[in-house]
Amino acid sequence: MFHVKQLRRHTNTFDIIVVGGGHAGIEAAVVSARMGCQTVLVSQDLQSIGRLSCNPSIGGSAKGHLVKEIDALGGVMPYIADRSGLLFKMLNTSKGPAVWSPRSQNDKNLYPAFAQGVLLNTPNLHFCFDLVDEVVLDGQKMKGIVTRTGEHLIAPCVILCTGTFLNGVLHTGSSQVPGGRIGELPSGTVGDVLDSFGIERGRLKTGTPPRIFAESVDYTKTDLHPGDPNPTPFSLRTRSVRNQMVCYATTTSEQTHDILREGFDDSPMYTGRIKGAGPRYCPSIEDKISRFSERSSHQIVLEPEGLTTNSVYVNGFSTSLPREIQERALHSIPGLERCVIERYGYAVEYDFFFPYQLRHTLESKAIDGLFMAGQINGTSGYEEAAAQGLVAGVNAARKVLGMDRFVVQRADAYIGVMIDDLVNKNTEEPYRVFTSLAEYRLLLRQDNAYERLSGYRTMDGLGDERNSVYINASINNTSYLHSFCTSTTIPPSVAGVENEGGGVGDRRTISEFVKRPEVQLQSVLWNLAQQTESANSEHHDVSSHAFAKYPHIVQHVENDLKYEGYIKRMMADVEKFRKAEQKRIPEDFNYGALNSLSTEARQKLERIRPETVGQAGRISGISATDLSILTLYLSR
Repeated sequence: MFHVKQLRRHTNTFDIIVVGGGHAGIEAAVVSARMGCQTVLVSQDLQSIGRLSCNPSIGGSAKGHLVKEIDALGGVMPYIADRSGLLFKMLNTSKGPAVWSPRSQNDKNLYPAFAQGVLLNTPNLHFCFDLVDEVVLDGQKMKGIVTRTGEHLIAPCVILCTGTFLNGVLHTGSSQVPGGRIGELPSGTVGDVLDSFGIERGRLKTGTPPRIFAESVDYTKTDLHPGDPNPTPFSLRTRSVRNQMVCYATTTSEQTHDILREGFDDSPMYTGRIKGAGPRYCPSIEDKISRFSERSSHQIVLEPEGLTTNSVYVNGFSTSLPREIQERALHSIPGLERCVIERYGYAVEYDFFFPYQLRHTLESKAIDGLFMAGQINGTSGYEEAAAQGLVAGVNAARKVLGMDRFVVQRADAYIGVMIDDLVNKNTEEPYRVFTSLAEYRLLLRQDNAYERLSGYRTMDGLGDERNSVYINASINNTSYLHSFCTSTTIPPSVAGVENEGGGVGDRRTISEFVKRPEVQLQSVLWNLAQQTESANSEHHDVSSHAFAKYPHIVQHVENDLKYEGYIKRMMADVEKFRKAEQKRIPEDFNYGALNSLSTEARQKLERIRPETVGQAGRISGISATDLSILTLYLSR
């Protein structure tokens, strides 16, 4: 039951104002309130908070890493995803463990309902249901906001999490409707105010596919896409999850592509009505057939949107083409010949602010106390937004409380990789996190998020007590199992290794056997447990029994043991990275005085103003020679 009394406010003065109730806003509001700050969340209405505007899913390649990191830092997205999850799957398991990534299909109604419940039961969190028309400044410092109804809210820190709502326009064919998403009004004047302070903004585009009615699909013509047999949850707070549905796959054809091409003359993308760039790695179906003309088909995955709704998300068919074209093209796809469209696909074009104007804390360099998180920074995806919201919320709270800033390094987390990329690189298209963007990705696996972020989590007020109990237990159990494997010797038979011709004849430690590609730690522990039981040994070690029941811990330790050599070499590279990060650059450093720098280097260094030599080296266009000149000058 929601505590409605928390919806009533008795003041207009707060510590932190969070604008927007999407995934960034949820994390920012919850963490800042948990840290003891009086926080107000401004959203159009309660029901719009936490909506899954596009695909009703959480996680995916690299995105799942972000979700695990959010859980390690005490965020709420993983827990909400587990509560509302319908199908769970670990992606990329045919490849190395660095790219394994969890994903869930979620109920589009349950996810926002659980999100709203978390918010309404968070102490120190208040609500204002309105649109924001103006931000109020005192010189170069934040003072508050003014809502569309004229209410003034006062706070020294404001976190903008406006998503696609800044001057948002919805496109379907030649139709253009103002909106941040279907049925919701955009916000326009906030960007104009920030423009007056010289904050540079641009225009981006995203899109969503049609939804169709489930009963109108002929599933006999599709392929089954089930979840994992033994699904694992995102959050350590969740004891277990189960799959409650399946997805189905089909493909487009040349006929489909020919129909879609008929609509290009009315496409807002190809006629120039959409000016903003779209996501390269999540293109619309018209963009796919234009860019990959040599392909005769593209996969389409039919994903049910909930247990109590009969709508199906047509994944892989994002489009803004005219409605008649969308309908004809869908009817040319096997299984969808008689499908009925519940909602047509559309594109959203919106304003964003170039993130090079932010610090790694996600605070504006130009305006003290202004933070930005999510798609307003040029990113795409729920997970990228939530991770930014968490970082912005922590930093806003720490600023109010007079504490040191909170910065996640790129050597420690994908959250750090993402924010470092945003601050250092040009955002010419929506940013999406990928495992290939992390130079230390073998260290940044989804299974070890809790260990590598334990130092960040213990910072004052970060996370909640219940989550900390589960995380500490997981870290301790992982450490114990690792020691158990490096100190316990077993015969080859327990490891499942033939004692002939392979040079393995004596007892060895479990860790030595696990380094062999064909040996799996889960099987070794199970065999060891069976052997000690049958022997009725007085020295029976319960470790083999206990850990055989915790596959996530077992898999983590197995990965550490199998890749120990690579990990050690990578740790040496990380040490060099940390040394470069310790070489600070004065905030008012005069790059114009270094005549030896290239013109491009001076311009980019002046524009981004890196905080460290390491950060300077990651700016595109800064050569090794430029970096050496800068380092030499600073050393003098």
